[in-house]
Amino acid sequence: MVSKYARFLPEVFSIVAVAAAHYYLYVWLSRHRSGKPMGNSRPWMKLLWINDSFVRGFFVLSTLFVWLGIAMQMPKMARLLPYSDWQIWSRGLAIAYGIVICLLFATAAAGRLIARPLRRQCETDPVRRALLSAASNAALTAPLAVIGFGIIVERRKFILKEVRIPIANLPKELEGFTMVQLTDMHVSPYLEPKDLARAVDMANETKAKLALVTGDLITAAGDPLDACIAELARLRADAGVFGCMGNHEIYAQSEAYTAQQAARFGMRFLRGEAKALRFGSATLNLAGVDYQPFGKIYLPHAAELVAKTERTVNILLSHNPDVFPVAADQGWDLTLAGHTHGGQVTFELLSRHLNIARFFTPYVQGTYERNGKSIFVSRGLGTVGVPARVGAPPEVVLVKLCAT
Repeated sequence: MVSKYARFLPEVFSIVAVAAAHYYLYVWLSRHRSGKPMGNSRPWMKLLWINDSFVRGFFVLSTLFVWLGIAMQMPKMARLLPYSDWQIWSRGLAIAYGIVICLLFATAAAGRLIARPLRRQCETDPVRRALLSAASNAALTAPLAVIGFGIIVERRKFILKEVRIPIANLPKELEGFTMVQLTDMHVSPYLEPKDLARAVDMANETKAKLALVTGDLITAAGDPLDACIAELARLRADAGVFGCMGNHEIYAQSEAYTAQQAARFGMRFLRGEAKALRFGSATLNLAGVDYQPFGKIYLPHAAELVAKTERTVNILLSHNPDVFPVAADQGWDLTLAGHTHGGQVTFELLSRHLNIARFFTPYVQGTYERNGKSIFVSRGLGTVGVPARVGAPPEVVLVKLCAT
């Protein structure tokens, strides 16, 4: 019974957190600033019958609005309403609103703690009082500015990232072998096919030997899957274009259709299977698995796909990076993954990246190593939930193999 409902704990915790943040901001803004209840502080508020109860009720309703937006991303709930652009934008804006409220709560609380020792001095010094008020206003508006920048600018600012992965006993024929990875496109109203076209052009400019797509082509049923596949079909690589399925292919119930349509364009999605690619006397054994749900038994049949022959490099495509310990123990030299978006909205504090993905997996972005095996986790291209990127810019990744 516990495990059945445990997956709802993050939502329950988030509802409580946002509700608490709302109430704190209400108290702080209405009483700390004016010294009296909000309903008595402005004549126009009296005219509109805006009083303490009204504001509390508004905060409660807006909290429910935030998490209704999140609930509408769940597959069963999403099917209750007809899909449309306004629906997905309302979800994103609802979640963005919730994030902003929580950031406002954090900055207001921190500002109050910092300002408390200075308050008595400011009571007798009008200059200090003005400076403190300006600093307080800046702290409250900063989260709005940051999220706004992430929505308008950073989410469409693709970068090309090059990473070198050391491989033990790498055959000379595969020294410097290049692979370009695209993941988490999430083509939708948040990332249109024309945006994906720019990323595909960037990938083609690398002239990589192999092109790889590691899941989440779209976000939900009704997104332009055919347009996404058509853009990905423009990928050019001498050794071909291969991919694996992500969790949003499952949510949209589009796994079979995606594989079938991609095959028409010469793209092959590896679904629990491997493909041996020959380069002289060396072999690159490329395998892919469908999305591996968190907390389940990972890669139950993938060990059978590992090639034990000499002069062979085994590479696994898995959307979920949490499989890495199992993949390394099975003998996969390199695992390529996505799923986390690099946290999507992440902040650095004391040399640590703070983001929601860290609550789910230790493999958030970049390269990780275990017993001589490696995984690279890409931040991907698109967004889910809030249509913003902060501290985790979208990326096209060029992977180069090198000897240890």
